[in-house]
Amino acid sequence: MKKVTIYTDGACSGNPGPGGWGAILLYKEMKKELSGAEGKTTNNRMELQAAISALDALKEPCQVAIYTDSAYLCNAFCKGWLTRWQQNGWRTSNKAEVENQDLWKLLVAHTRTHDITWNKVKGHSDNVNNNRCDALARNAIQSLKT
Repeated sequence: MKKVTIYTDGACSGNPGPGGWGAILLYKEMKKELSGAEGKTTNNRMELQAAISALDALKEPCQVAIYTDSAYLCNAFCKGWLTRWQQNGWRTSNKAEVENQDLWKLLVAHTRTHDITWNKVKGHSDNVNNNRCDALARNAIQSLKT
């Protein structure tokens, strides 16, 4: 399997509000940047969309290391939240319906195709790739305004 590194970030101008996402895919010496935006969304949806869009760009099953500054995204996989939500019929421990199920289900489908490890990075810090993803996401929001 090819080993791919992915960095992702999402941003929102207001929450909800116009949102954007950015992703960087790294494979050997290749680097691909992706971004997109939605008119009315939330920061959490943009964090999820960044990961989905990056994984969508892969043309074959890969071993993937995803780096995100989103505790929401990382903890869902690393702390077993996603497994419990599915076992509870997409309900949280408080019996509330899990938000963003449509996007979570797309991510779950990707876990069946790719061998994914999730890694939390500190946002707005010294991680060049995370900062670049943030800039891509914010630029995508600006593109909605022009």
